[in-house]
Amino acid sequence: MAALYEGYTLCGRVSGQSLSDSGIQGIEVERDNDHVIVTDSSRSVTLYMVSDQKPLSTWTVKQGQTFTCPAVYNSQTKEYVAVSDSKVIRIWKEEDMLLDKVFKSTVSSDIWRVHSIPGGEPVVLFKKGAMRLLDSLLTAPQQPIEEVISQDETIWWSTNLMAESQQFVIFTTEQKGNHFLYLQRLNPNTLQRYQLEREEPVLSPPSFCASYRDKHICLLYLYPNGHLYQSTLSVRNLGGVSEEAQALPLSRSLLLSLPVGEGPLKAASALILDEAHVAVVGVPHPSAGAGKDFLCIWNTNFQTLQAGKEMAGQIYGQLWRYSNKLFIPHGKMLSVIPYECPKSCLSSALGKLRQAKTEGITFISPLHSNESILTNVKVCVNFLVQTAPLEEVQKEVEELLSHADSQDLQFSVGHLASALVSRSLANPSFYTSDILVQLVRTQFLCHSVCPDLLLLALERKDYFLCQLCLQFFPDIPEAMTCACLKAFISMPDADAEKVTLEPDSISFMEALIAREHGEASVQNGFSSSDDKDWICPVELHKAALLNEVLQTAYSDTFLLPHLKDLSSRQIILFLQYLHYLYLRYCQDASLSKPDVRSPSLTQIMDWICLLLDAHFTVLVMTPEARGLLMSLHIFVKSQVKLVSELGKIEASFQELDKMKVKRDVAQYSIEIIELL
Repeated sequence: MAALYEGYTLCGRVSGQSLSDSGIQGIEVERDNDHVIVTDSSRSVTLYMVSDQKPLSTWTVKQGQTFTCPAVYNSQTKEYVAVSDSKVIRIWKEEDMLLDKVFKSTVSSDIWRVHSIPGGEPVVLFKKGAMRLLDSLLTAPQQPIEEVISQDETIWWSTNLMAESQQFVIFTTEQKGNHFLYLQRLNPNTLQRYQLEREEPVLSPPSFCASYRDKHICLLYLYPNGHLYQSTLSVRNLGGVSEEAQALPLSRSLLLSLPVGEGPLKAASALILDEAHVAVVGVPHPSAGAGKDFLCIWNTNFQTLQAGKEMAGQIYGQLWRYSNKLFIPHGKMLSVIPYECPKSCLSSALGKLRQAKTEGITFISPLHSNESILTNVKVCVNFLVQTAPLEEVQKEVEELLSHADSQDLQFSVGHLASALVSRSLANPSFYTSDILVQLVRTQFLCHSVCPDLLLLALERKDYFLCQLCLQFFPDIPEAMTCACLKAFISMPDADAEKVTLEPDSISFMEALIAREHGEASVQNGFSSSDDKDWICPVELHKAALLNEVLQTAYSDTFLLPHLKDLSSRQIILFLQYLHYLYLRYCQDASLSKPDVRSPSLTQIMDWICLLLDAHFTVLVMTPEARGLLMSLHIFVKSQVKLVSELGKIEASFQELDKMKVKRDVAQYSIEIIELL
């Protein structure tokens, strides 16, 4: 049975130009399914790594210029291609920083979209229906562009795909209430025009999608009345270019008749997942109340609802899929929702009766298509957590965690944690630290699923739970990272000594501090003359918590503004600790081991640079920081000198590396190597 799993936020939604605008033009996959390119509705293109939920690079055009179609990735040249102001093609590589300095070319006609797929050359589709391969267009940018569609005909949607080792571009148009589909094959070039059947009363389909399977192109289109149709096109025996009067009728079959609620669908979208499943957004859930927006998976073979997930905030009728993840803008964010669509039989599509009992809790899987295990678990768990005494909640949840299988946990952990956190925030006398720790350890939680959990842990000064969240949550916002840093650095040493933390983090710091009384040796061309530099400036447990902050993922752009909120005293103490760590690592490189959770040398240096960037003026004006800044200056100067000296002998080492070792060396020999 298909399932929608707990999602996470990829990014805060780019502000749209109106309330009905998500602010996102399009999302395209890059070199693999873990990298996506997000083009906003105005001036920016951002590359994200999905698994880290962090932006890697952002490119922006000047004020007054606008991206008019989503950027794509050219896998053949490893370059990005986008169009600004309808006619200016821009091409750049990932290392390029400024779009003003990259390749630009202005064409003679307005562009609708640039399409690119792995293994294929990018195709430029013009607003009047003509197409050009990108390379051939760039050889003569001002070449005349023919008009394929009529003057009063407008393109609504387009895509491209590979079928039978050939590249196809598909686009639909609207003309006086009639809808047409164009199928363009490249190399050899053929173009076929089809007319879609009219939907009475006259309605325009808000959503199209296409896929290739069984030697046919499958087209899905959804109408505002909830009717989801399918048409299939053979990719073989395509004729030549057809005239307008020769548009062929395109037959269709009704796949689903979806609920529409109180009126026609205004912002809905359907997407093919496989031969038996479609994802639908903006269509009411059959068993939910009015005013709620859902992402659902329907089984088209058995006409059943397989999974549903309520989406907070406004839905914009946009949905993308890459690998086993759905990308959906809603409210003020862009979410990533993992999904699974195993092959279905009728019994699983309708919902097999399955019960998993614990004392006081019974979970019953759906008996008909409009329910799901997620809904039942959510209702049962929330009712228990919100009403039962603390001891009973602990007992029942422990039973659930010990007996439920991983799939049930994946469904229920997020709702259970949210319910526990919600009650704990509302009721100061209610707090289940042990249960929350167990839920975090399941690794089915992340910050976007339960955003108040880390906030609650800080409020209750539950630093062990904070430590686990920093370890297991990959999507902690930079604001929360700084909140943790501020709490840890401000903690009195007397309180820090009482904190229980992960044993490995404590043992690492104990080993580090145990070497403080050893003789400081010259390492990497530098020896500290100040004995205080070799003494840890913070308490043991506090240091272990600070190490967790150092290892948390972040973006420089988003982190710097929050670092400015730290006081000069906090910054100086943190810099002293980072300086101490760096000196220790330079003294003994074996301290950072792969099997020990500890900050890396690179992470330490990055944080030093961040703190100096955020507070340099304040530090220069603070007398207490003068000695620390001088020490850092001396150290950096010595490192620069060392690198310079190493650079002088780099060529010699390269020559040594090129030399071949003689195989006939006797037991004793003397060899003279000349370095020129």
